[in-house]
Amino acid sequence: METISLSINGETISVPRGTSLLEAADLKGIRIPRLCHHPDLEPYGACRLCLVEDENTGRLMAACVTPAAADMKILTNTPRIRTHRQNIIRMMIAEHPESCVVCSKGNRCQLRQIAAQLGIGETALYNMPNERQLEHANPFIIRDLTKCILCGKCIRADHELVVVGAIDYNLRGFRSRPTTAHEVGLEDSSCTFCGTCVSMCPTGALSVKNPFFVGTPDHESLSICGFCAVGCSLSIGVFGDRVVEINPSHRQDTVNGATLCVRGHFADDFLSCAERLTEPLIRQGTKKDAGELKTAGWDMAIEEVATRLSQIQREYGPQSIAFLGSSKCTNEENYLFQKIARTLFKTNNVDSKGYFSGQPLLARLENRTAGICRTNPLSNIKHTEALLVFGADSSQSAPVAGYYLKRAARKGIPLIVVDPRKTELAAFASFYLPILPGRDLEIINALCALLLKKDGARDDGFINQHTTGFDQFSKSLLTFDVENACRRAGLELQILEKIASLLAGKKTMIVAGQGLFQQRNAMRALDGLLNLLLMTGNLTGKGAGLYPMVPENNLLGAWDMGAVPDGLPGRFPLKDENSRKIWERLWQVKISPDQGLNAARIIEEAEKGNLKALYILGENPVRSFPQPDRVRDALQSLEFVAVQDILMTETAETADVVLPGAAFSEKGGSFTNIEGRIQTFEPAVSPPGNAKADWEILTQLASRLGHPDRYDSLRKIRDEIANHVRIYEDLKNSTNDKWIKNDSPKDPIPFIPVVTAPESTTDRDHPFLAILTSSRFHLGSGTRTVKSGRIRQYGLKGAVEMSEADAQALQLQHGDRVHISSAWGAVDREICITEALSPGIVAVPTGFNGNEAMHLIGLMQGEKSEHMGYRTVAVKVEKLN
Repeated sequence: METISLSINGETISVPRGTSLLEAADLKGIRIPRLCHHPDLEPYGACRLCLVEDENTGRLMAACVTPAAADMKILTNTPRIRTHRQNIIRMMIAEHPESCVVCSKGNRCQLRQIAAQLGIGETALYNMPNERQLEHANPFIIRDLTKCILCGKCIRADHELVVVGAIDYNLRGFRSRPTTAHEVGLEDSSCTFCGTCVSMCPTGALSVKNPFFVGTPDHESLSICGFCAVGCSLSIGVFGDRVVEINPSHRQDTVNGATLCVRGHFADDFLSCAERLTEPLIRQGTKKDAGELKTAGWDMAIEEVATRLSQIQREYGPQSIAFLGSSKCTNEENYLFQKIARTLFKTNNVDSKGYFSGQPLLARLENRTAGICRTNPLSNIKHTEALLVFGADSSQSAPVAGYYLKRAARKGIPLIVVDPRKTELAAFASFYLPILPGRDLEIINALCALLLKKDGARDDGFINQHTTGFDQFSKSLLTFDVENACRRAGLELQILEKIASLLAGKKTMIVAGQGLFQQRNAMRALDGLLNLLLMTGNLTGKGAGLYPMVPENNLLGAWDMGAVPDGLPGRFPLKDENSRKIWERLWQVKISPDQGLNAARIIEEAEKGNLKALYILGENPVRSFPQPDRVRDALQSLEFVAVQDILMTETAETADVVLPGAAFSEKGGSFTNIEGRIQTFEPAVSPPGNAKADWEILTQLASRLGHPDRYDSLRKIRDEIANHVRIYEDLKNSTNDKWIKNDSPKDPIPFIPVVTAPESTTDRDHPFLAILTSSRFHLGSGTRTVKSGRIRQYGLKGAVEMSEADAQALQLQHGDRVHISSAWGAVDREICITEALSPGIVAVPTGFNGNEAMHLIGLMQGEKSEHMGYRTVAVKVEKLN
C-alpha cells in the first residue's frame, strides 16, 4: 500500500494514503479531542472539536474527515484551535442541563471530560435550556434528549453497524433531534434494543434503564458473553460485588466491535435474580415421598454425589451412569467433566444439548473436510462476492452475526436467503426463496446441477488437486431432475436459474442455520452444501467457506473437549484406536471403543430402567429437550440425579443433590465461538453466597473420588488442554484471542453422490407444518433470559405467526388464541397474522411460557422416517373460545 509522509506538531509520520488526519495523529499517539468520531463509524465531522491547523495555509480543518496529504504540516493544539474548541464546548454546555451529579453517565461523560481538559467551568453564556420529555416507556433504554449534543453516533451506529434504521434526525436547527419515524416510542418502532446507541452515546442522553443503580461503576472488567455462539467481547461494569451494566468492550480486534444484542446488553439482570442458587442442596427422603431439598455444606454435598455414583457404578456397571455436559460451560469445565466420566466411571455416556442443535453435523463437517476449515472469522464476510443463507434467522438467533450479513448486503454483495419463513434478513436479499420446510436438499442439488452446466462456474483446478469422486458426482447431477426438485421445494425453476447465473464464477460463502441443522435431512443437506463448495472451489479462503450457525455460546468448545459420546478431546473419533491410545497413556486408563449414549438415548435408557444415575452440568433438559414431560418423568425414575447449575431450574427440582455453580461473569475460563476463536476471560465478580466456579466443584469431586491429578488452579487444567489437545495449543499464548488450529490438506476430499430426500407423508390429522423459531429476546429455551426483569417487563407473549389466508380459513383475528397440537403434545398461544409465511405453515417461537413449544417435538432420533427433525412438526390448529 502506498504511503505518504507528513508532519504533525513537528513530528514526521508515514501513513497509508487515504488515512485521515485524526487517524494519523492517533497512530503517533497525539490525542485530538473528538465527540462524534468512532473508529467503527464513517467519519462525520459533526462536533468540529477535532479541528487542526494547516501550518502552510493557516486553514482550519476537521481532522476526522480530512485525508492526510503528502508534505502537510499539521498543528493540533495552537491557541487559535484551543479557542475554537473552548467556544464549541461552551455552547454545548450552555444548552446542557445542570444534572451531572445525578446523571447515569457520571465521570464517563465525554463532554464533561473534554470540558475539564480545556479548563471550562463556567460558560459565561446565557443558559439555553432545550427541554424535552424523558422517554422511558420501554424497560431497556432511557432517552433524555435534553442532554443530546447531536453528534449523530446513535443514528450512524443504527444505520451503519446494526443496519436497522429505527432512528434518524428530525426537524431542523435548535429543535433537531434523533428520533423514530413519526416520533413514536422505541418500543413501537423497528428498534431491536441492541443498545449500541447507548454504548456509543458520549453523554447521558441515552442510558440503560436500571432500577437498582445510577452512576459510574467502581470498575470494569473484560469478559465474554455467555449467550449465543458469536461470543461477543464485553466490558462488565461492577459496583460492590454486583454486575450493574454491560457494554461492548470496544476493542478493535473483537468479533462484535462496538455492537451487542438485546440479550448481551440488557439481560444481565438475570445474574441477580431470586432463583440464583447460593448453597448446595440435598434431598431429604426420596422424590417419590416428596422429600424436600435442604441446604447442606459443600463437604456433605460432594460426599453424597461421590458415594451415590460410586455405589451405582459398583452395583450396575459403568453403563448405568451418564453425564450431560454443557454447551454453556467453559472449555476447561467440559474437559474436566468428560475426563471424570471416562477415567473415574469408565463410561462414554457423555453428551450435551448440542446433540439437538447440530453437533453431529459439525462432526460430519470435520470428518469430510479433514479439519482444514475449522476457523473462519466473520470479518471475512466482507471479502465474499456472494452469500447463500440456508435456514439461518441470524437477526433473531445471533444478531451480531446478522449485522455482518446485513452490512455485506447493504454494500452490494448479492445475498440469497433460503427459508420457509420470510425473516428480517430476507428484506436485504437479492433473492428470497420461500421453500417448503425441510426441502433445502432439493434446492442445493438443483443449484449444483445448474452450476455444472454454467461456463466458469466450477473450479477444475481445485477439483483436480483437492477432491476425489467428481466424475461420479457429476454423472449423478446429469440425471438429476432439477424441475421436479423445484416443484417439490415449492419454487419456480426460472428463479433458480437466475441464482445459478449470479453465483457462477463468484467467491461464495454459505451460512447454514438451525433451520437446516435440525431437519431430518440435515446430514444429506450438509453433504450437498459441501459438494457445492467443493465444485466451485469455495471450501476455504478469505470470503469463502461454510459458517455453521450453532446456537449456544460454547457448543463447539464442548465438542472439542470431548463432551460427546463418540469422540475424545481434540475431535478425535472414539472408534479410532490410535486416538484412544493417546488419551489412555495420558490418563492411565483403558477407554472403551463403544459409543456412549447421546442426549436422546440417555432419556430413553432412563425410561427403560437401564440407566440409573445422571450428572447434569449446566443444562436444563426438562425445559430445553423435546417432550419436556417425558424428560421430567425419565429423570424422576432414576435412582440418583445430580444437577450443577446457577439457577433453580425445572431440572434442578428433580435432583437429589444440587450444586450451585457460577455464571460466566463470576468465573474464569475460555469459550470457543462459531469462528473457531478461543476467548479467555477472568471473573468480574464473585459467585453469590457459597456458590463456586464449576471447575472448582468438579475438582473437589474428582479429588474425593481419588483422582490422582490435583487441579488447584484453572491454569493447570488449561495447560493440560493446551499440551495435549493439539488444535488448542494456542491456549498457551497470553493474547486475549486464540484460534483453533486448522490441519493442512492431506488426502483429497471426496464428493458424495447426489441423494434425494424422501417424499413427505401427509398427515390428515395434522394438516399444518409448525416451525419452531428463535427470538432475539430469548436464547434457546429461555432458562436464563426468562429470569431477566427487563425481558419479562417487555411483555412479549410468543405469539404464533400465521398467514392471512390460513387465519381467514380458520376465522381467526389478530390476537385470538389457538390450540396447536401435534402427535407429541400441544400448546395454547395467541396468533399474529403475518405476510412472512406461506399458507399451511405456522411459526411457534421458543423460549416463552416455560418453553412449551418443545411439547410439540418428538424426542426420537432425527433420522427416523416418521420424525421431521427438531425444528419442524406436523400440527393441527384450532380456535379457542
